[in-house]
Amino acid sequence: MKSKNRIIVRQWQEEDIPQIVACHKAVYGEVYEDDELYGRRAYRLQFNAFPEGQFLAEVDGQVVGYTTAIIVQLEDDEERYNYEEITGAGSFTTHTYSGDTLYGADIAVHPDYRRRGVSKRLYQKRRQLVRKYNLRRVVAYGRLPDYHRVSGKMTAETYVDKVIAGEMWDSALSAHLNAGYTVKRVLMDFLDDEKSLNFSTWLEMPNPDYKPARRRIAAAPLKRPVRTIRVCAAQYLMRPIQSWAEFEQQVTFFAMSAETYHCHFLLMPELFTVQLFTLMSTDLDPKTAAHQLANFHGQYVELFKRLAIQYGIYIIGGTIPTERDGKLFNVAHLFSPSGNVYTQDKLHVTPYERDFWDIQPGELLKIFETPLGRIAIQVCYDIEFPELARLLTLAGAEVIFVPFSTDERKAYYRVRFSSQARAVENYIYVVLGGNAGNLPTTPWYLLNYSQSAVFTPSDFAFPPEATAGLADPNVETAVIADLDLTTLAQMRDLGSVRPLRDRRLDLYELKPKIPIKIVVVE
Repeated sequence: MKSKNRIIVRQWQEEDIPQIVACHKAVYGEVYEDDELYGRRAYRLQFNAFPEGQFLAEVDGQVVGYTTAIIVQLEDDEERYNYEEITGAGSFTTHTYSGDTLYGADIAVHPDYRRRGVSKRLYQKRRQLVRKYNLRRVVAYGRLPDYHRVSGKMTAETYVDKVIAGEMWDSALSAHLNAGYTVKRVLMDFLDDEKSLNFSTWLEMPNPDYKPARRRIAAAPLKRPVRTIRVCAAQYLMRPIQSWAEFEQQVTFFAMSAETYHCHFLLMPELFTVQLFTLMSTDLDPKTAAHQLANFHGQYVELFKRLAIQYGIYIIGGTIPTERDGKLFNVAHLFSPSGNVYTQDKLHVTPYERDFWDIQPGELLKIFETPLGRIAIQVCYDIEFPELARLLTLAGAEVIFVPFSTDERKAYYRVRFSSQARAVENYIYVVLGGNAGNLPTTPWYLLNYSQSAVFTPSDFAFPPEATAGLADPNVETAVIADLDLTTLAQMRDLGSVRPLRDRRLDLYELKPKIPIKIVVVE
């Protein structure tokens, strides 16, 4: 008997593969008779290539459907691809984030759970993927499993036309049409499928939210897989406010600006959230004020989650004091367009933070594996410790975002010169975003000096003076720059100097005492 419990759809994990194989056999056993060992291996390869593209549906812990997908680049005028070419013989080694097309490789619903909305839920996940990665379309090649029943009466093309018109029903094609696919062509011999008589449909579902300008920046031509991202570093003007609505309006301005200029990442400054001090009584002592600022954490998270989703960008939301187990930490937050939230504690706190606000240092260093590149966050003072940036670089970081807050020029130049040194010595990009203006009514946070910037390595492939962008000091503005991650990788191996390769490991070594955590951003 079918369970009436609700259907749960989620990204599947390696431990789900035996159930995925079992579901596959229940659906396609008559068509594809691969042994179970091969099935497990194939799904493991697919999961490892693009885990965020693989979803399942389960009821009471039992897999009742699944879908697999990869990002590829396909020529519009080429219809004679085959499954092996597109998928790397089912291994998904052809997956590339620089592609503009989501290829729906497989979808299956257990026969006992059909007509319960399972496929609809799985297709929704595919649509979310194309929005998340700003892909042009979804492409799939569908079976015609019921065509053999009428093949003597009509051609495959006529059969497909009748299914589209609603005059006939096909268990696969009808589901695809209901999901929003359109049939581009009817193909022969794309699939080896006896019931379909080896006919299949070339299906396409455009992404209505596709932004060509941003894709031209992020994606690559077919023959040259270049990875380029566009970053926006805010220079936030501190000024007294009268309400949360004013704060939200000022923050939204930067998110809207980043989206308008087709940016992929927006960096907000460290502790720009102290602007909310102006909503508090001035009679508080500094430690009490800092703890009260932490009370805004929930509102802050909801605001930036909404902005990241609304504008389709990754936002490093500066920092806000965050309370855990009665202790206060200065925490940077990363918000993804999917609505997920990730954090990085400040690891080195300044004497002022420690003595006046009771801020505690964090302990964990992270790399965030985003679809567009591997990034890290070092909060202000952290960038002045070269060991951290080198460890992050060796662990795969390509861009370090540095939200900072400095009170006067000497403090700013410490952060700036350290950031530029980290970019040069590690062949990475370093992005700085800081606060300008003042809060004259707040006794716990007074002066600000800022000049937001984007720094690069120093070599022929990069801008003169190793600077991709530099704001005018102490005004409300933003710095926008394109960062070529492909060139960065090439220059590490082929540059005029190769500091990562030329290290003298016979003389010294650098090891983290706590492993760097790799966080996959969804």
